[in-house]
Amino acid sequence: MQKLKDLVKKYFKDFTFFYRYLRSKIFIAFILSIAVSFLDGLGLTMFIPLLQVVEDGGLANPDEMGQLGIFIKAIQGLGIPMTLVGVLIMMMVFFVLKGVATYMRSIYLVILLQSFNRKIRLNLLTLLNRLDFKRFILSDVGRIQNTMTGEVGRVSLAFANYFHTFQQAVMVLVYIGFAFMADPQFAVLVTIGGVLTNFLYQFIYKRTKGASRELTRYNSTFQGQVIQHVGHFKYLKATGMVNEYGEKLKETIFNIEKSLRRIGSLNSIATAAREPMLVIIIAVVIFIQATFFGGNIGVILISLLFFYRALSSLMALQGYWNSYMAVSGSIENMQDFQKHLEAGKEKTGKTTIKSLDKKITIEHVNFAYGEEQILNDINLEIKRNESVAFVGESGSGKTTLVNLIAGLLPESQGRILIDEIPLKEINKESYQKRIGYVSQDPVVFNDTIYNNVTFWAPPTPENLKRFERSAQQAALADFLNELPNGKNTELGNNGINLSGGQKQRISIARELFKEIDILILDEATSALDSETEKAIQESIDALQGQYTILAVAHRLSTIRNADRIVFMDKGKILDVDHFDALVQKQDRFRKMVELQEL
Repeated sequence: MQKLKDLVKKYFKDFTFFYRYLRSKIFIAFILSIAVSFLDGLGLTMFIPLLQVVEDGGLANPDEMGQLGIFIKAIQGLGIPMTLVGVLIMMMVFFVLKGVATYMRSIYLVILLQSFNRKIRLNLLTLLNRLDFKRFILSDVGRIQNTMTGEVGRVSLAFANYFHTFQQAVMVLVYIGFAFMADPQFAVLVTIGGVLTNFLYQFIYKRTKGASRELTRYNSTFQGQVIQHVGHFKYLKATGMVNEYGEKLKETIFNIEKSLRRIGSLNSIATAAREPMLVIIIAVVIFIQATFFGGNIGVILISLLFFYRALSSLMALQGYWNSYMAVSGSIENMQDFQKHLEAGKEKTGKTTIKSLDKKITIEHVNFAYGEEQILNDINLEIKRNESVAFVGESGSGKTTLVNLIAGLLPESQGRILIDEIPLKEINKESYQKRIGYVSQDPVVFNDTIYNNVTFWAPPTPENLKRFERSAQQAALADFLNELPNGKNTELGNNGINLSGGQKQRISIARELFKEIDILILDEATSALDSETEKAIQESIDALQGQYTILAVAHRLSTIRNADRIVFMDKGKILDVDHFDALVQKQDRFRKMVELQEL
């Protein structure tokens, strides 16, 4: 029983993965494969009565055909005489029907493959979108990109090869069934020969699967290295380190090539050995059957045809299975990756938030990454349309606290309430749609200014009006008027055609277009020059009273006009007050102000 379970686990584990996406559709394809091989078998069966008719004349004799005679008797029972014309007509009918079934099977496989490809991509996208932010920042970005792009194609190829393997397995069984019906003794001998060839292919499969796992690992590594190479290209170029880092990519490229060469070599061995082994087996069996058992040559020839078909299918099966092994590492990676995404699924409540009407309340909140405590007993109340700034040294917990308020991270202890409703009970998406988020690194898409600001909203009169209003609020209007194509100007990759201040204005305009309640500014001006910083700060100051503004800042000049300042240190709130009061009360804050020459 345990051996049976191990066998099922070994050969049908991946079948359950494919069945998860295709369900009963996969069995329809198997039925079509049975139909193809069965009709082909019936067509080949017609060669025996054809030989009888040509040799003896008159009608075919089903009694000299072994168990295959039942098919001829069934045809005669339909009133079709087994004359030369009748046999030829039936032969043509069976092979025409086989052609129709083959066409239907091929088309259906294309449909299945497209459906599988679409569903697995949509499932990955859904799982990624639901991934908890804390789990995301601890994930391997290279693996995510490789799995979402290259691995999906390899898994689709694995499905095609796996399905072809099962198709060939079905055909092997049908042909062997016909062969046993024609001549059981001959069939046993050929079956023994076919089983012996399996030992060579088991050796090839094992090594191909190992090479496939290596290839998947190297591909993920390479994707991560490329992301870092592109992301840090300016630094690498400016410091003359671009070629040194490139050596790491070269090493990975050579490892990928080595794995591909190994897989290709194993596939070549499997392909080259297929036909010689097939001919050797058949030649030996015919010699034994004719020399020692004196079999009927007509039945032997038909059995030979069946077994040639069966062994051809068996060899094709082994080829497809080896090709499947070559990409099977991608299936293991895909299954593991999906489990990783499912395990990190974000927890969300059911209460829908339409707006922030009163306040945000933080009660005794703690937060930790593993054993590292980041926030300790945080208590704070933020009123609607109040501007609150969070300041402190690096590592004081400012950004972490804002991320908790934004619902990106879950509090370890305590609770955050939105209009007296615990954040854990609120539907995260409905709440986060009321949040605008502008970070130190502006988010700019490779598209027009209009699409960047409106997030591809259709250019209806209402949306155009909202676009103009948000551009005005973000001090973007003058810049647009200077451009020949205005709002339809293409921004290039990551806004390469823009200055830092222009990128930041577009980011702010996007958040204001969304008609938000809460605007989070996480070091939004720290990467800008003083003049640009001042211009954007004036735009932000003009928004005070219209939105609940939460600002994280190192530059204290940007938060002088905030309603309140939260002064933090080592994960704790030391004081909360307006700028001038903190200067008077907190020596450390006053020193920070003096160091920045305020």
